[in-house]
Amino acid sequence: INTFDDFKYTDSILPVYNKADKIANTDRVTVLINGETGTGKEHLASYIHKNSVRAKAPFIAINCSALNDELLTAELFGYKKGSYSFAYEDRKGLFERADKGTIFLDEIADISPALQVRLLRVLQERVLEPLGSVEPVKIDVRVVAATNKNLAQLVQTGKFRDDLYYRIRVVHLTLPALNQRREDIPLLIDYMVAKFNRLQGKN
Repeated sequence: INTFDDFKYTDSILPVYNKADKIANTDRVTVLINGETGTGKEHLASYIHKNSVRAKAPFIAINCSALNDELLTAELFGYKKGSYSFAYEDRKGLFERADKGTIFLDEIADISPALQVRLLRVLQERVLEPLGSVEPVKIDVRVVAATNKNLAQLVQTGKFRDDLYYRIRVVHLTLPALNQRREDIPLLIDYMVAKFNRLQGKN
């Protein structure tokens, strides 16, 4: 087993991938993936991209919890030279670089309220403004988001915008926890052994 693609055929995960097949070519429809850490959320997002009309365009993934608010905003939306202390030249953000393709926003529950507002505008109007710019940039990108948290509960407590929640949750997929996918254990072992053998140059 050389890729995670084989995992979609196990009984526990098959219904999720069957649904992913059906929505892959719905193009701009946003997708929210729920699942515990390690259940394969990025793999599922990549699968949707590869089976869509956007397959030949970029698939770009970012973990939203890995950066502070300022850096994440700059990474996603880009910036103009001089817009902040380390902006030595113009730089396109991930949304622009994913144009015509798919952007995967992992751990979306962790983004700040200010960034939630920016993201909502992108989803509503399909435009963005790089930091330090007043010129809107049109983009054509599909958004797939993921979280291991209960977003509906965060909406109720006021920690996540309800309008953004409903924008990203047009299609909702839930990956079962690994303790509910015991038949995947041999596949995971085979994959890891093959991966480490390749890294060590062994057959």
